[in-house]
Amino acid sequence: MKRSAIVTIIATIGVIAWGSRGLRPNAPTSEPDDPTYSLESRAAIGAHHLCSGLWVVGRVYKRTPDEILAQDIAPFKDFSWDTRFTYKVDAERHTVSVSGPGIPSRTAKHNGDQGCSILPRGESDIHFKPVAVPRNLPDAATQAWPSGDMGATSPAPGGVDAATVTAALDWGMAQKEHNPRAIVMLYGGKIIGERYAPGWTKDTPQISWSEGKSITAALVGILVRQGSVRVDDYAPVKEWRGDGDPRGQIRVRDLLHMSSGLDFGNLGLNGPESFTRANKHMRVYFDGLNVFDHAVNQPLEIPPNTQWRYRNSDPLTLGKIVRETVERRGEPYLTFPQRELFDPIGARHFILETDAWGNFIMTGFDYGSARDWARFGLLHLRDGVWQGRRILPEGWVQFVSTPAPADKSRGYGGLFWLNRGGAWKGVPEDAFMASGHMGQHTMVIPSRDAVVVRMGPSPGGSQDYLARLVSRILEGLPKKS
Repeated sequence: MKRSAIVTIIATIGVIAWGSRGLRPNAPTSEPDDPTYSLESRAAIGAHHLCSGLWVVGRVYKRTPDEILAQDIAPFKDFSWDTRFTYKVDAERHTVSVSGPGIPSRTAKHNGDQGCSILPRGESDIHFKPVAVPRNLPDAATQAWPSGDMGATSPAPGGVDAATVTAALDWGMAQKEHNPRAIVMLYGGKIIGERYAPGWTKDTPQISWSEGKSITAALVGILVRQGSVRVDDYAPVKEWRGDGDPRGQIRVRDLLHMSSGLDFGNLGLNGPESFTRANKHMRVYFDGLNVFDHAVNQPLEIPPNTQWRYRNSDPLTLGKIVRETVERRGEPYLTFPQRELFDPIGARHFILETDAWGNFIMTGFDYGSARDWARFGLLHLRDGVWQGRRILPEGWVQFVSTPAPADKSRGYGGLFWLNRGGAWKGVPEDAFMASGHMGQHTMVIPSRDAVVVRMGPSPGGSQDYLARLVSRILEGLPKKS
């Protein structure tokens, strides 16, 4: 794309239905009562995806706005791009605006290492000062795996049936209906196979959606190791500290377990009818909100730790706790994840996007490369220790991979999905994973010394596909005696 004047292009749409675990409960059955709000919100999420496609993913993989629209937005019912929408790209200001006849324009702005933010309606700029996020690491090509890329695939671990692994990866990439863009397989700490769709590479940051919740868990774990947070404490949220406020009984561990009990309706992303104000869980992706304020300023609906419910309020509240804890210590917040988590494990390509107030939206607007997600998985496979250095506190990986007490399915732990209830057929019960919308997965399998990363926008749901992929790969690995 030429970096010049504002470009206006009228876009078209195709629609494909899909579903993905964690984002489809209780779909609304009636049309929203505010069609202007719905259209405006759909314009906003479209502006965000165009912006991030151009300047976040575009750091490594250059595509035109037309290509981004055709590949990442228009085919998917979730984003509900409307045929009346037009978009404008301002290459100088790094903004994308989307509007239509009678539809207020919504804008997303690129803010360097903070990625793209949807601007509040009617506003023209963000409310924080972006900062550069240095990667205090040598060139990956000059540093040994796993902190760098040297020797990532050799020497190969013994006992691997290379032909079986190769066939499994080929099968995984051949399932075109799932739009696979990256698959990386680790065994014995080494990459024993990886595949990428044309244009996508080991270094391309890809939208990871709710995999970012597991990053939030790791950041909380780091603060626990440092003695700044304790999981059994009541959540240090000043908005909940009033006399008689029942939210004051919510513990840090309840938030990690998605069991806070906050009133935070999740209507899924199932088409235009999902873009409503009642969809509190999803509004963080399309309404230009201060996401931390949105999360904590909700009433309690049910007592804490009585029901497991997938709600963005809980990890976002933890994000607020992380921010306030780090800033209270006099440290910069926006560089904290890179400084304390990503640099120590050699992850160079994560981009954590913020809202217009500089709050990380690590419930969905986070981008990482496949190899960096493999490193994140390897950290958890090795019990939070990286080449002799403890990053996560002792016992933390066991905590996040243990079923939440209020989850009767035994399928969720501490901001990680689990297979304790046997939901993933053909996959060992001890498997757990960071998992995001449209099939973004980093699965850790301790019993097989393995990590599997799979990325790409799957429109038809990906749980069964992922289980079949992983079970095929595992057939090529030695079994522990």
